[in-house]
Amino acid sequence: MSLAEFLQPLQQPLFTVLETPVSWTEFLGFGSGALCVWLVARQHMANWPIGIANNVFFILLFTQAGLYADAGLQVVFITLAVYGWWAWTHGGGPGSAVLPVRRTTRTEWTWLLAAGVVGTLALTVLLDRATDSTVAFWDALTTALSLMATYGQCRKRVESWWLWIAADVVYIPLYAYKELYLTSLLYVGFMTLCVLGLRNWSRDVSARQPDAVGVSA
Repeated sequence: MSLAEFLQPLQQPLFTVLETPVSWTEFLGFGSGALCVWLVARQHMANWPIGIANNVFFILLFTQAGLYADAGLQVVFITLAVYGWWAWTHGGGPGSAVLPVRRTTRTEWTWLLAAGVVGTLALTVLLDRATDSTVAFWDALTTALSLMATYGQCRKRVESWWLWIAADVVYIPLYAYKELYLTSLLYVGFMTLCVLGLRNWSRDVSARQPDAVGVSA
């Protein structure tokens, strides 16, 4: 059996939303994605394996929808998930077995924003010239924002939630435009969970004052 034949059942319609078929791939991506963000907000370690499963479903879904940067982004997410899984359990430094929540330093913001701008521009050009993408800039922008947010998530930086919220503001209409209505709805839920995560992580930092106050570098 070929890979295409093996994956074909996941591409079959499960139900319809606004007269548009929703595949098993999109449905499973919806469920695993919502569970993953909820677990991140609670700082639960299980978010990492659930997130990796979510990335696999989204690779299939976004490739079918022509969102090539988002599909490629999932591969990067899997790599970062492995790193984040390790960092959450081993990245606390001497005397700490668990990585604490902290605020993003000015140095981190500087290189994150620079990388985000360069990444968005480079991906826009690449997608415009090398693919048939009809949303090259928006696909590139959400990719850059998501990578910035994922770095912050891996390092437990409170502001990573703001980056996810910014990405979701673009993702919601983008996926609706691509007729991925269930995924668009999922990202509305993601935004709500991001607000919950921001509140929980901010409280965690406040509870650890004055130690957890981000030190500007």
